Amino acid sequence: MFLEALKGQNRNRPPVWLMRQAGRYMPSYQKLRAKHSLRDLFFTPELAAEITLMPIEQLGVDAAILFSDITVVALPLGMSLDFNEGPVIQGSLKRESIEVLEPIAKTIRMIKAQTKVPLIGFCGGPYTVARYMGGDPALLEPITEATLEYIRMQEAAGVDAIQIFDSWAGEMADFPSYTPYLQRLIQSARVPVIVFMRGSCRYVDELVKLHPTAISFDSERPLHELRPKVPMAVQGNLDPDLLYQPLPIIRQKTRELLDSMGSDPGFIVNLGHGVKKDVSFEAVKCLVDTVKFQ
Repeated sequence: MFLEALKGQNRNRPPVWLMRQAGRYMPSYQKLRAKHSLRDLFFTPELAAEITLMPIEQLGVDAAILFSDITVVALPLGMSLDFNEGPVIQGSLKRESIEVLEPIAKTIRMIKAQTKVPLIGFCGGPYTVARYMGGDPALLEPITEATLEYIRMQEAAGVDAIQIFDSWAGEMADFPSYTPYLQRLIQSARVPVIVFMRGSCRYVDELVKLHPTAISFDSERPLHELRPKVPMAVQGNLDPDLLYQPLPIIRQKTRELLDSMGSDPGFIVNLGHGVKKDVSFEAVKCLVDTVKFQ
């Protein structure tokens, strides 16, 4: 269903998965997090695979997304990486082997052995990753090169699609001048590619020109208004704050999105950004169930 929607060929209900669907709002995740550091969760394949599969088992979403972080490419760039509230990256640029990320490839192989649900791998957009490394524009090229290798590693391990998270790129003063970096990532991939960034509703024309498999939109504009401009699959775009609302409102707004998109064969239900850490599990399940059992 998910892979068919990416091709614009889905004839069933729209598939649903959520950015940050495996994470802090889940009681089962909280129990693991109480025992392990975030870095250990990301780089211990057994733990990362278990967390990735939690939403499949507990919510019944139509795609899994690898439990990892966009900043892991700091390691093949020779920098140190740890996590506090966010990533802590130190050191100077020095290319290392991509094999430093082999635990993530092992995680992918473990997940693929345990589920038939499509698995989305991911990477950060070069601009957004550079932001976490201090923001030097000179980092864009080495980050892009390392990310190209990382995408190939994920593909070899078995991911069914790649999502590029370029959350901060929408704030750039000259976004079009940056798009060649994104273009290289999209063109290099052998699996379908979804592009996401905050502000995507404002850069529809530029993103369409990159020819990704799908564009994941934020919540700034109704998705049905954007649809006529987009010849590929679309993903989104419920406001993440909807999940703070009472369950009847979540059902209502989700149904409104579904109704507005009709039987669009290239529509994937998601949020306009990730699930927030303090929403309730029941709220997330309500959204997913509304799509599945409308």
